[in-house]
Amino acid sequence: MILKRLSPIFIFFHSKQWFTVLFFVLIWGISTIGYWKKYEWNPSSMVNFGYEFALQNQTETPENAVLFKGEKGDLGAGYDGQIFFYFSRPLSEFRLNWPKGFDESYRAPRIGYPLLIALFGFFGKTAAIFGMYFWNISLTLLSYFYLRKLLDEDTKPYAILYLLSPFALGSYYVLVSDSVMVSILIIAYYYYVKENYFPFIILSSLAILTKEPALFLLFPLGLAALFRKNWKRTIVVGSVLIIPVCWHLYLAYRFPNWRPGRLTDFILPFEGLISYMESIWRLLAGGTNWKDFARLLSRFPLVILFFLGLFLPFTGKVTKGWEFRISFLLIIFMVGTAGYYHFWSVYENVSRMFTLSIPVLLLLNKEDKTIRKQEYILLTLFILILFLLKVLLISRQLGYQVGF
Repeated sequence: MILKRLSPIFIFFHSKQWFTVLFFVLIWGISTIGYWKKYEWNPSSMVNFGYEFALQNQTETPENAVLFKGEKGDLGAGYDGQIFFYFSRPLSEFRLNWPKGFDESYRAPRIGYPLLIALFGFFGKTAAIFGMYFWNISLTLLSYFYLRKLLDEDTKPYAILYLLSPFALGSYYVLVSDSVMVSILIIAYYYYVKENYFPFIILSSLAILTKEPALFLLFPLGLAALFRKNWKRTIVVGSVLIIPVCWHLYLAYRFPNWRPGRLTDFILPFEGLISYMESIWRLLAGGTNWKDFARLLSRFPLVILFFLGLFLPFTGKVTKGWEFRISFLLIIFMVGTAGYYHFWSVYENVSRMFTLSIPVLLLLNKEDKTIRKQEYILLTLFILILFLLKVLLISRQLGYQVGF
């Protein structure tokens, strides 16, 4: 097996934690520099401010920020990082005004990440941007060490996969909330295992308010507690919903257009996958330059990973770690039901949906060493290499201006 041949490498990283952290900093650093150099070495570029939205929120936009102009295929000006930044600004001023121009019906529930950014935003707009980098990097590193404590000695060497996850890196690359949510969730789960329930409830609630897929791990944990008739844990897991429900009740009062079922509009079984494959055939038929074709094919390994992930939870001894198998299947379900326009048409959108799959896979492997994990792990490492090549060689500079 190829994975067995790579075992000495994993064991080496496991024995040299300082080197593991250094390697993580190197990989994330290369990605950061690769982005900054395209936009005058300006750190605000990774926030992805769109000009049209910056114009509507001009007073909250940092001076000399990189402002992206809308181009064909980018789903409008800028990217999601700007939403979290703009929503953090009123929080820093103890207000709850939603930024202008953005649909509050499914973004507003995700107050967790803006709340963290707002802690830095007290010191100004530039500090808020620093906060976005700080939370992504520091929480990923911190949760890595928490995750290692959760794993047994046989699985610990593979924990480096969490640090080298191309999906967490992809989330950081556009400064959005996926890696932050997963990091908080891993730390919360550690306290759950240690039966320290107060920090578990607070952190799990924050994870849900950061992004809803946190429920993909919390829900199976609740099921497992219920199945085992551990009523205390059942109540504890159920308690993580109190704060999110209160926030949702407030939203229903504060924003007339808000409705909790808004997210169901994005559930389109296999529509994204089918439309993506159709786009490949159209491009082959019409002919194009190699960079456009490479950008389109960059998502194809994710298609393969989806089918591997669909198969993986049914391998090994299925009665072992079944809560993590359910968690893994929920993640794969999310990918399979993602539509083309909002997800599969953009690499970053579909890639970061796999972020939670890596720690869940490691936790499942702790419970059952016989699962068929080799293909999923090797393809994930291959996707990391492709992502770095994309960052350094393929990604093109988008139209932008600095400041107004």
